[in-house]
Amino acid sequence: MQGPSITTTSSSFVRAERSAYAWGIAFVAALGGLLFGYDWVVIGGAREFYETYFHLISPALIGWVNSCALVGCLVGSLAAGYLAERFGRRPVLLASAILFAASSGLTGWSYSLIAFIMWRIVGGIAIGLASNVSPLYIAEISPADLRGRLVSLNQFAIVVGILQAQIVNWLIARPVPAGLTPEQLLSTWNVQHGWRWMFTAVVAPALIFTVASFYIPESPRWLLTRARRQEASSVLTKIGGTFYAHAEIANIESTIAEESALAQSRWAELLRHPVRRIVLIGIALAVLQQWTGINVLFNYASDIYRSAGYGANDILLNIVITGAINLIFTMFAMLLVDRLGRRWLMLLGCIGIGVSHLLCALAYAEHWKGAAILVLTLGAIACYALTLAPVTWVLIAEIFPNRVRSQAVSVAVSALWLASFALTYTFPMLNQALGTGGIFRTYGVICLLGWALVFFFVPETKGRSLEDITQLMARR
Repeated sequence: MQGPSITTTSSSFVRAERSAYAWGIAFVAALGGLLFGYDWVVIGGAREFYETYFHLISPALIGWVNSCALVGCLVGSLAAGYLAERFGRRPVLLASAILFAASSGLTGWSYSLIAFIMWRIVGGIAIGLASNVSPLYIAEISPADLRGRLVSLNQFAIVVGILQAQIVNWLIARPVPAGLTPEQLLSTWNVQHGWRWMFTAVVAPALIFTVASFYIPESPRWLLTRARRQEASSVLTKIGGTFYAHAEIANIESTIAEESALAQSRWAELLRHPVRRIVLIGIALAVLQQWTGINVLFNYASDIYRSAGYGANDILLNIVITGAINLIFTMFAMLLVDRLGRRWLMLLGCIGIGVSHLLCALAYAEHWKGAAILVLTLGAIACYALTLAPVTWVLIAEIFPNRVRSQAVSVAVSALWLASFALTYTFPMLNQALGTGGIFRTYGVICLLGWALVFFFVPETKGRSLEDITQLMARR
């Protein structure tokens, strides 16, 4: 029997090396997602301690303090499109890393509510920048056959950051004896120091992201829009080889030439047909991802599990379990997104999350306690992690035309943050008005409406180049 030729073995090694290079730079970009996940969810475990420290009582004020970072997310998201287009993708990733490091430490060591809110908003700006540019950058450096998995890597990093925050919160918090008076609670270690270290812990990975950002290349698509062909060719050759680089450059330059001939304002073009329709679909998908209500299970997990009969110490452990389930099913999603495709995963997710929420509403109506609520919420989180959580980001990163991608992604992600702000800010007041069961019923109905949105308006995009997807979306 004749073994493989040296040429074949060498070719396979080179392909594996280039694939590893694409994964490596995508991994660095995805660190923005990790910090996003940590900074977004750390508040869920810290909130009952800093609320006691700052004497927060009113539902409206509690909602504002817990959602104020989303104002920064919106600002960062709106700025990201312009900044990524003007200065490139890599400098924006670097700026977000620096803001993450500074805001996290200063939030943790705020001694006034005003300072706490201000630094949470700055941290939100970092989230807004990273949430726009990380998936955009990864989509633009990814070969078509790897794009789904590589963009999903950003969601995987977000989930790792979420779990990291939940574990850190659980390890830092000390058991609190039952029956303490408000004055006694105020003097506990958790209230005086614990929540501060929960926020500060993210400084270390933020510094790693800052250093790593200096070692990744600029997006070849952005380089070609600036006529920096040699640099783009070098990056694409490292990613896929010489033939891949030549084909991609020809494809991208052809698209750029067509776009330049249009001589239209890129922001203004978002309002013109057929781009307007694609932007509206992107906005709808972004809003749907948030209004499934899953982020309530992360940011207000303590309220939900407390209403289900769990004590303070068990609540933090339950939160870690939710993060572990989130991580496990996100890993499955990375394996499936380029096999089953985006459309089928989105349809499956809307049904799965909607049914889980409606069953949860029934559980509250029937006064089921403890494990029943935990299992149903874990089911919803598992469906979300497998489907809408990663796939929404993949679709947002790939459905828009190249000429307006950074602007359109900025608009879609801004809509996501507005929807997230509405969700997070209103929960304490809706919970008081409708009860937890009523809120789950509302989110369940939204999920079922989302299924119709995906079924009628979202095509399958797996395995297609970004340029092919642009043509597919324009024809629908």
